[in-house]
Amino acid sequence: MKRVTGIGGVFFKSPDPKRLAEWYRVHLGLNVEAWGGASFQWSNPDNPGGTGTTVWNPFKADTDYFAPSSSAFMINYRVDDLHALLAALRAEGCQVLDKVDESEYGKFGWVVDPDGNKVELWQPPQGQ
Repeated sequence: MKRVTGIGGVFFKSPDPKRLAEWYRVHLGLNVEAWGGASFQWSNPDNPGGTGTTVWNPFKADTDYFAPSSSAFMINYRVDDLHALLAALRAEGCQVLDKVDESEYGKFGWVVDPDGNKVELWQPPQGQ
């Protein structure tokens, strides 16, 4: 079973995400979209058509989206089969959060690494 197939996103806390996103837009040329982040399109040998994105997104400093972690960042990793990977991680004794979200954006699950960082696992919708 493939586990991680790429980075789906980099998320981090900021005291003023709008100000920070504007700085990145002006000074580094990121195409910051109305939702507050930027998407980078990519391709690789497993994905020659370039179907996929990596998201960059600052969050408000008081967000609880990264909980139970107290870290100021969270990495989102693309996976092929979320439910199978979560089952394997549980069997390996990892701290897997019970919640799984499924929507038109794909399937999302979470595991906490040994340093206490919440890691988001994302199975994109078919064809993305």
